Amino acid sequence: MEILDLRHFSSVDLRPLLEGETQVWSRLLSWDYRGSAEMILRYVDAKILPGYAAIERGRIFGYSFFVYEGSKGVIGDLFVADGDGRSTPAAANPVETRLLTHVIETLQQSPGIHRIEAQLLVHEAGSVARPFLDEGFYRYPRLFMVLPLSAEAEIGSAVDAGSDIEIRRWTEQDYQGAAAVITASYRGHIDSAINDQYRSLSGSLRFLNNIVRFPGCGVFDADSSFVALNRSRGELVGLILCSRVKHDVGHVTQVCVLPEYRGRHLGQDLLARTAIALRQRDFNLLSLTVTEGNHRAVELYKRLGFSIKRIFDAFVWEG
Repeated sequence: MEILDLRHFSSVDLRPLLEGETQVWSRLLSWDYRGSAEMILRYVDAKILPGYAAIERGRIFGYSFFVYEGSKGVIGDLFVADGDGRSTPAAANPVETRLLTHVIETLQQSPGIHRIEAQLLVHEAGSVARPFLDEGFYRYPRLFMVLPLSAEAEIGSAVDAGSDIEIRRWTEQDYQGAAAVITASYRGHIDSAINDQYRSLSGSLRFLNNIVRFPGCGVFDADSSFVALNRSRGELVGLILCSRVKHDVGHVTQVCVLPEYRGRHLGQDLLARTAIALRQRDFNLLSLTVTEGNHRAVELYKRLGFSIKRIFDAFVWEG
């Protein structure tokens, strides 16, 4: 087996592996990964996707890639197939360890890189932790939670958050206000330790742009995304963004409320409106991810009927 630079290969070489990965995302997360896979293949053909591939007898059977974002590196994916083309995400194997080690060493030795982030959804918590922990990464367990949207399911209903609050659907004009809400909502929050984009207005704008305009987290669904406004001030005070990750599955990519508006059931209202909007269009499932240490949010989601489908890890390194 060899570990080679991913930029030595083309989409023809990588496509069979990504077809297997697409099946794993569908089985484990009810997520149609084809859009992300096609984007990866385009970057591979353009020779601009840094990463490594595991090769045996001329066949790629594993890969991991990363991207540079200023002084930060983000590990985008890790996938290794077994002999039958199926991933074994429940437990680490030597190939995964070697790939991750190469990626981590490359990023840590890259000039100007002072931070590395990774979230590997299809790998169970702890399964690939060793290479990260050996290099001084912090580990944050996260929950992948799901809510059935069948006609019989108890979704909950929108609640009255007060006469000064208006809830309406997301529009393109909401970028700046939404970024300000995200930045203020996550100040001092555990999630701002995991994703440093939350720490600044410019970072929150980049986060929103990635969510709304790129298919990495599914296809943005404006019809199930909402904002909460203070009527008298005309300012956003909360929001929920949802993407379509399968023809009948929605995924909450962001939900937050300004600290001074918490305790008024705004989060519950926003989640209920998204769930109802999806069910009205025959969606069957709504999913989201939440940091295990965010106890208040976890309890809210459980109270609304979400259940934990799997636990994965987020890793952060500060150089």
